[in-house]
Amino acid sequence: MLDDLNALFWSSPALQKASRVLVILITGVPIVLLISRITAGILHRRLGQQGGDLLARIVRYAGYLLILIAILEEFGFNLGAVLGAAGIAGVAIGFASQTSLSNLISGLFIVGERPFEKGDIIEVGTFTGTVEEIGLMALTLRTFDNRSVRIPNETLVKTNVVTVTRYPIRRIDLTIGVSYNEAIDRVMKILREAAEDHPAVLDEPEPVIVFNGFGESTLNFMIGAWTTKEDVIRVKNGLPRRIKEAFDREGIEIPFPHRVLTGNRSMEPIPVVVVPDPKPPENGDKP
Repeated sequence: MLDDLNALFWSSPALQKASRVLVILITGVPIVLLISRITAGILHRRLGQQGGDLLARIVRYAGYLLILIAILEEFGFNLGAVLGAAGIAGVAIGFASQTSLSNLISGLFIVGERPFEKGDIIEVGTFTGTVEEIGLMALTLRTFDNRSVRIPNETLVKTNVVTVTRYPIRRIDLTIGVSYNEAIDRVMKILREAAEDHPAVLDEPEPVIVFNGFGESTLNFMIGAWTTKEDVIRVKNGLPRRIKEAFDREGIEIPFPHRVLTGNRSMEPIPVVVVPDPKPPENGDKP
Protein backbone atom coordinates (compact mmCIF):
# COMPACT_ATOMS: atom_id res chain seq x y z
CA MET A 1 0.00 0.00 0.00
CA LEU A 2 2.75 2.42 0.95
CA ASP A 3 4.69 1.50 -2.14
CA ASP A 4 1.65 2.26 -4.29
CA LEU A 5 1.15 5.67 -2.66
CA ASN A 6 4.84 6.44 -3.03
CA ALA A 7 4.77 5.50 -6.69
CA LEU A 8 1.62 7.56 -7.22
CA PHE A 9 3.21 10.57 -5.54
CA TRP A 10 6.40 10.50 -7.58
CA SER A 11 4.50 9.90 -10.80
CA SER A 12 2.09 12.83 -10.25
CA PRO A 13 3.60 16.33 -10.74
CA ALA A 14 0.39 17.89 -9.42
CA LEU A 15 0.71 16.11 -6.07
CA GLN A 16 4.35 17.14 -5.84
CA LYS A 17 3.45 20.81 -6.44
CA ALA A 18 0.62 20.65 -3.91
CA SER A 19 2.93 19.14 -1.30
CA ARG A 20 5.57 21.82 -1.90
CA VAL A 21 2.96 24.56 -1.62
CA LEU A 22 1.74 23.01 1.63
CA VAL A 23 5.28 22.91 3.00
CA ILE A 24 5.78 26.58 2.03
CA LEU A 25 2.61 27.57 3.87
CA ILE A 26 3.27 25.43 6.94
CA THR A 27 6.83 26.67 7.35
CA GLY A 28 6.58 30.15 5.83
CA VAL A 29 3.65 31.60 7.78
CA PRO A 30 5.01 30.72 11.26
CA ILE A 31 8.45 32.06 10.28
CA VAL A 32 6.93 35.35 9.09
CA LEU A 33 4.90 35.70 12.31
CA LEU A 34 7.97 34.92 14.40
CA ILE A 35 10.12 37.48 12.57
CA SER A 36 7.32 40.06 12.88
CA ARG A 37 7.04 39.44 16.62
CA ILE A 38 10.81 39.69 17.12
CA THR A 39 10.86 42.92 15.09
CA ALA A 40 8.07 44.40 17.20
CA GLY A 41 9.89 43.46 20.43
CA ILE A 42 13.13 45.10 19.28
CA LEU A 43 11.49 48.25 17.89
CA HIS A 44 9.17 48.79 20.86
CA ARG A 45 12.17 49.89 22.92
CA ARG A 46 13.37 52.30 20.22
CA LEU A 47 10.18 53.57 18.56
CA GLY A 48 7.50 52.93 21.18
CA GLN A 49 4.63 50.48 21.04
CA GLN A 50 2.78 52.12 18.15
CA GLY A 51 5.90 52.55 15.99
CA GLY A 52 7.05 48.99 16.65
CA ASP A 53 3.63 47.60 15.78
CA LEU A 54 3.51 49.63 12.55
CA LEU A 55 6.91 48.46 11.28
CA ALA A 56 6.22 44.90 12.40
CA ARG A 57 3.05 45.02 10.31
CA ILE A 58 5.09 46.12 7.28
CA VAL A 59 7.50 43.19 7.85
CA ARG A 60 4.55 40.80 8.10
CA TYR A 61 3.00 42.06 4.86
CA ALA A 62 6.38 41.74 3.07
CA GLY A 63 6.74 38.16 4.34
CA TYR A 64 3.28 37.23 3.10
CA LEU A 65 4.18 38.72 -0.28
CA LEU A 66 7.30 36.52 -0.49
CA ILE A 67 5.22 33.45 0.37
CA LEU A 68 2.76 34.33 -2.39
CA ILE A 69 5.60 34.75 -4.90
CA ALA A 70 7.02 31.35 -3.94
CA ILE A 71 3.62 29.70 -4.39
CA LEU A 72 3.15 31.32 -7.78
CA GLU A 73 6.55 30.02 -8.86
CA GLU A 74 5.47 26.52 -7.90
CA PHE A 75 2.45 26.80 -10.18
CA GLY A 76 4.64 27.90 -13.09
CA PHE A 77 3.75 31.57 -13.34
CA ASN A 78 6.21 33.71 -15.29
CA LEU A 79 7.16 36.10 -12.51
CA GLY A 80 9.29 38.19 -14.85
CA ALA A 81 6.27 39.12 -16.92
CA VAL A 82 4.11 39.48 -13.83
CA LEU A 83 6.63 41.75 -12.09
CA GLY A 84 7.09 43.78 -15.28
CA ALA A 85 3.36 44.32 -15.59
CA ALA A 86 3.21 45.05 -11.89
CA GLY A 87 5.97 47.62 -12.26
CA ILE A 88 4.17 49.41 -15.07
CA ALA A 89 0.91 49.26 -13.15
CA GLY A 90 2.73 50.47 -10.05
CA VAL A 91 4.06 53.53 -11.86
CA ALA A 92 0.60 54.34 -13.19
CA ILE A 93 -0.98 53.82 -9.78
CA GLY A 94 1.79 55.89 -8.17
CA PHE A 95 1.00 58.88 -10.36
CA ALA A 96 -2.71 58.42 -9.70
CA SER A 97 -2.31 58.07 -5.94
CA GLN A 98 0.40 60.52 -4.99
CA THR A 99 -1.57 61.53 -1.90
CA SER A 100 -1.64 57.95 -0.61
CA LEU A 101 2.11 57.59 -1.19
CA SER A 102 2.70 60.89 0.61
CA ASN A 103 0.60 59.67 3.56
CA LEU A 104 2.62 56.44 3.69
CA ILE A 105 5.96 58.25 3.69
CA SER A 106 4.66 60.76 6.25
CA GLY A 107 3.62 57.87 8.49
CA LEU A 108 7.18 56.51 8.42
CA PHE A 109 8.50 59.97 9.38
CA ILE A 110 6.05 60.13 12.29
CA VAL A 111 7.12 56.70 13.50
CA GLY A 112 10.78 57.70 13.29
CA GLU A 113 10.41 61.07 15.06
CA ARG A 114 7.87 59.88 17.67
CA PRO A 115 6.25 63.28 18.36
CA PHE A 116 3.45 61.40 20.14
CA GLU A 117 2.46 57.85 20.98
CA LYS A 118 -0.68 55.82 21.43
CA GLY A 119 -2.64 57.15 24.41
CA ASP A 120 -1.27 60.71 24.19
CA ILE A 121 -3.64 63.70 24.05
CA ILE A 122 -2.87 65.94 21.07
CA GLU A 123 -4.31 69.04 19.41
CA VAL A 124 -4.51 69.08 15.60
CA GLY A 125 -6.26 72.12 14.15
CA THR A 126 -9.70 72.28 15.73
CA PHE A 127 -9.58 68.70 17.05
CA THR A 128 -8.36 67.61 20.48
CA GLY A 129 -8.40 64.01 21.64
CA THR A 130 -6.57 60.80 22.47
CA VAL A 131 -4.42 58.99 19.91
CA GLU A 132 -5.97 55.57 19.34
CA GLU A 133 -3.93 54.31 16.38
CA ILE A 134 -1.14 55.45 14.07
CA GLY A 135 -1.78 53.66 10.79
CA LEU A 136 0.11 53.42 7.52
CA MET A 137 -2.08 56.10 5.95
CA ALA A 138 -3.75 58.03 8.77
CA LEU A 139 -4.04 58.61 12.49
CA THR A 140 -7.21 57.81 14.44
CA LEU A 141 -8.08 60.37 17.11
CA ARG A 142 -10.79 59.92 19.73
CA THR A 143 -12.20 63.26 20.85
CA PHE A 144 -13.45 63.97 24.37
CA ASP A 145 -17.07 63.90 23.18
CA ASN A 146 -16.45 60.33 21.92
CA ARG A 147 -16.07 60.98 18.20
CA SER A 148 -13.54 59.17 16.02
CA VAL A 149 -11.54 61.48 13.74
CA ARG A 150 -9.31 60.17 10.94
CA ILE A 151 -6.44 62.56 10.15
CA PRO A 152 -4.17 61.79 7.15
CA ASN A 153 -0.49 61.43 8.02
CA GLU A 154 0.43 64.09 5.47
CA THR A 155 -1.71 66.59 7.38
CA LEU A 156 0.11 65.76 10.61
CA VAL A 157 3.48 66.47 8.99
CA LYS A 158 2.34 69.80 7.51
CA THR A 159 0.32 71.04 10.52
CA ASN A 160 1.37 72.20 13.98
CA VAL A 161 0.60 69.36 16.38
CA VAL A 162 0.48 70.05 20.14
CA THR A 163 1.16 67.02 22.34
CA VAL A 164 -0.67 67.94 25.53
CA THR A 165 0.53 64.96 27.57
CA ARG A 166 4.14 64.99 26.38
CA TYR A 167 5.48 65.98 29.81
CA PRO A 168 4.32 64.75 33.23
CA ILE A 169 3.38 68.21 34.58
CA ARG A 170 1.55 71.21 33.10
CA ARG A 171 0.89 74.82 34.09
CA ILE A 172 -2.62 76.22 34.26
CA ASP A 173 -2.69 79.97 33.53
CA LEU A 174 -5.52 82.23 34.67
CA THR A 175 -5.93 85.96 33.97
CA ILE A 176 -7.72 87.97 36.68
CA GLY A 177 -8.65 91.64 36.92
CA VAL A 178 -9.34 93.58 40.14
CA SER A 179 -10.38 97.11 40.95
CA TYR A 180 -7.93 100.02 40.81
CA ASN A 181 -8.67 100.60 44.49
CA GLU A 182 -6.89 97.39 45.55
CA ALA A 183 -3.25 97.13 46.66
CA ILE A 184 -1.14 95.18 44.17
CA ASP A 185 1.00 93.39 46.79
CA ARG A 186 -2.07 92.34 48.77
CA VAL A 187 -3.78 90.88 45.68
CA MET A 188 -0.64 88.94 44.71
CA LYS A 189 -0.39 87.53 48.25
CA ILE A 190 -4.02 86.35 48.20
CA LEU A 191 -3.56 84.73 44.75
CA ARG A 192 -0.47 82.85 45.92
CA GLU A 193 -2.21 81.60 49.07
CA ALA A 194 -5.22 80.41 47.04
CA ALA A 195 -2.94 78.44 44.70
CA GLU A 196 -0.82 76.96 47.48
CA ASP A 197 -3.91 75.83 49.41
CA HIS A 198 -5.21 73.77 46.45
CA PRO A 199 -4.28 70.09 47.09
CA ALA A 200 -3.58 69.36 43.39
CA VAL A 201 -1.23 72.34 42.86
CA LEU A 202 2.45 71.39 43.08
CA ASP A 203 4.85 73.04 45.51
CA GLU A 204 7.70 72.62 43.03
CA PRO A 205 7.71 74.37 40.62
CA GLU A 206 6.00 76.99 42.74
CA PRO A 207 3.02 79.00 41.42
CA VAL A 208 3.81 81.99 39.23
CA ILE A 209 2.10 85.31 40.06
CA VAL A 210 2.62 88.19 37.61
CA PHE A 211 1.21 91.73 37.57
CA ASN A 212 0.35 92.23 33.89
CA GLY A 213 -0.32 95.95 33.98
CA PHE A 214 -3.22 98.36 33.69
CA GLY A 215 -6.38 97.46 31.83
CA GLU A 216 -9.25 99.65 30.75
CA SER A 217 -10.98 99.31 34.12
CA THR A 218 -8.89 96.72 36.04
CA LEU A 219 -5.49 95.88 37.41
CA ASN A 220 -4.58 92.68 35.55
CA PHE A 221 -2.82 89.70 37.11
CA MET A 222 -1.73 86.30 35.79
CA ILE A 223 -1.52 83.24 38.02
CA GLY A 224 0.20 80.07 36.75
CA ALA A 225 -0.27 76.92 38.85
CA TRP A 226 1.69 73.72 38.15
CA THR A 227 0.00 70.34 38.41
CA THR A 228 0.31 66.79 37.07
CA LYS A 229 -1.29 66.03 33.73
CA GLU A 230 -3.82 63.78 35.48
CA ASP A 231 -5.09 66.70 37.66
CA VAL A 232 -5.41 69.37 34.95
CA ILE A 233 -9.22 69.36 34.90
CA ARG A 234 -9.34 69.33 38.70
CA VAL A 235 -7.18 72.47 38.93
CA LYS A 236 -9.00 74.24 36.09
CA ASN A 237 -12.30 73.77 37.88
CA GLY A 238 -11.16 74.26 41.47
CA LEU A 239 -8.63 77.09 41.41
CA PRO A 240 -10.92 79.84 40.01
CA ARG A 241 -13.54 78.98 42.63
CA ARG A 242 -10.97 79.19 45.43
CA ILE A 243 -9.76 82.57 44.14
CA LYS A 244 -13.32 83.92 44.03
CA GLU A 245 -13.98 82.72 47.58
CA ALA A 246 -10.72 84.29 48.82
CA PHE A 247 -11.56 87.61 47.14
CA ASP A 248 -15.00 87.59 48.74
CA ARG A 249 -13.51 86.98 52.19
CA GLU A 250 -10.90 89.72 51.80
CA GLY A 251 -13.24 92.21 50.15
CA ILE A 252 -11.33 92.30 46.84
CA GLU A 253 -13.53 93.76 44.11
CA ILE A 254 -13.64 92.22 40.64
CA PRO A 255 -15.04 95.08 38.54
CA PHE A 256 -16.96 94.90 35.32
CA PRO A 257 -17.26 97.56 32.63
CA HIS A 258 -19.85 100.31 33.07
CA ARG A 259 -21.37 102.35 30.28
CA VAL A 260 -23.09 105.69 30.94
CA LEU A 261 -25.26 106.94 28.13
CA THR A 262 -26.00 110.69 28.02
CA GLY A 263 -27.99 112.75 25.57
CA ASN A 264 -26.17 114.92 23.02
CA ARG A 265 -27.28 118.53 23.29
CA SER A 266 -26.40 119.16 19.70
CA MET A 267 -28.95 116.54 18.72
CA GLU A 268 -31.83 118.13 20.69
CA PRO A 269 -34.67 119.34 18.47
CA ILE A 270 -34.56 123.02 17.63
CA PRO A 271 -37.89 124.83 18.23
CA VAL A 272 -39.40 126.17 15.05
CA VAL A 273 -41.23 129.54 15.16
CA VAL A 274 -43.91 129.80 12.52
CA VAL A 275 -44.43 133.40 11.28
CA PRO A 276 -47.78 133.95 9.55
CA ASP A 277 -47.74 135.38 6.05
CA PRO A 278 -48.62 139.10 5.81
CA LYS A 279 -52.30 139.83 5.10
CA PRO A 280 -52.76 140.62 1.40
CA PRO A 281 -53.99 144.19 0.71
CA GLU A 282 -57.72 144.69 0.19
CA ASN A 283 -59.17 146.32 -2.90
CA GLY A 284 -58.56 150.02 -2.91
CA ASP A 285 -55.94 149.89 -0.20
CA LYS A 286 -52.43 150.79 -0.92
CA PRO A 287 -49.86 148.20 -0.28
